Amino acid sequence: MIHPFPGDYIDIHTHGSRMSPGIFAVENLMAHEDRAPQDLRKQPFTYGIHPWHLTRESLGRLTENVRSATGSPNLIAIGEAGFDKLRGSDLETQRRAFELQFEISEEIRKPLFIHCVRAWDELLPAYKRLRPRMPWLIHGFRGNVELAMQLLSKGMYLSFWFDFIIRPESSELLKSLPGDRIFFETDGADVDIGTIYKKAAIDLEKEVDELKRDIRNNYYIFFNLKL
Repeated sequence: MIHPFPGDYIDIHTHGSRMSPGIFAVENLMAHEDRAPQDLRKQPFTYGIHPWHLTRESLGRLTENVRSATGSPNLIAIGEAGFDKLRGSDLETQRRAFELQFEISEEIRKPLFIHCVRAWDELLPAYKRLRPRMPWLIHGFRGNVELAMQLLSKGMYLSFWFDFIIRPESSELLKSLPGDRIFFETDGADVDIGTIYKKAAIDLEKEVDELKRDIRNNYYIFFNLKL
């Protein structure tokens, strides 16, 4: 895919979005859904097996769905793949689904978007064992500074949970992290991505336009595109 030039605001992970002036939204499709890649036309999207919608019986079929989607010119990443200890299939099935999606990500040389809830003890050993060449992005991050730095030290990127990043308690975390590894998202919620940028810009003591440029640069680097 030739990535379109990102708009003023990049919403790196969302569901059910529509193309809007000034907003570059990356739609997430899940392999169990009825929606097909061709339904999105020119919109960039990620495609993967979400751990909430996975069973041992469906794993083979869902994996084939992901492989079929790799032929779409608008697919820019695999996922959201991952681990969830609060909801979803058993962990062994989640591990197998994750590794299969990791393999696809590496084969087609596209990044992996990750869902992880209370399962960092699964994700971090997986990273060490699999040794990915493609970058990983943790979507919906809302952890502490120690966890964030641990993930960043592995080369991962963080996209912050929309509700977390607009709270006052997120300010110290955001200020403590390197700005070249972060993104923002709406995750399909009825929230304005511009509001998220404004709050983050205040925390970082930057102008909104400067933050937009920083996130745009992160996008180009993450997807290995020319600046």
